[in-house]
Amino acid sequence: MSDLQDDYSAAGFGGELGFGMKPAILLIDAAKAYIEPDAPLYVGSEDAFQAMISLADLARNHGIPIIFTRVEYMRGGADGGLFYQKVKALSLFQKGERLAEFDDRLQPQQGDIVITKQYPSAFFGTSLASTLNKLRVDTCLLAGFSTSGCVRASTLDALQYGFRPIVATEACGDRDSQVQSANLFDLSQKYADLKSLVEIESYFQTLSAHGG
Repeated sequence: MSDLQDDYSAAGFGGELGFGMKPAILLIDAAKAYIEPDAPLYVGSEDAFQAMISLADLARNHGIPIIFTRVEYMRGGADGGLFYQKVKALSLFQKGERLAEFDDRLQPQQGDIVITKQYPSAFFGTSLASTLNKLRVDTCLLAGFSTSGCVRASTLDALQYGFRPIVATEACGDRDSQVQSANLFDLSQKYADLKSLVEIESYFQTLSAHGG
């Protein structure tokens, strides 16, 4: 990986965006469909899910807004277009399906925002950008499932909408470690900063110390 890193650095990739002054947490699709071991879409990333819980706790302790995303389709998936046609497993997210619900261990609380989407990006076809602008957010801290899918798509759109995208590395997961590593590397080189929970906690503490 060092040779690859050197190659990308020499080409001018891998710049640092840094943290802004007004963050929000974006928890992508913490649904039972990805978390329950017997579910068809199970990603096998319990450690990542526990890190999502820790990230949410950190945010609540420091008064940082938390936005949950969820996926829901009408029966038959007509509102899912070609994405629904391409990925048959999305039928698990039809309205009323149990596996589409949030895991019991990480539920939206009073004051949290819930965004319902039909496509990979949390921004596409939703009010998310307008909501973040109203909150004067400049930094999106992203976590969730899966890294190669909805986390990646939402990270790219965060950048394109002018929000600093920070991916919480321990708090996102995928079905395969190589897919996870490749996507995190690519995101870090082109679209986002990667930060650990320790770094994010330090950032929150700095904001609190300065009245942020």
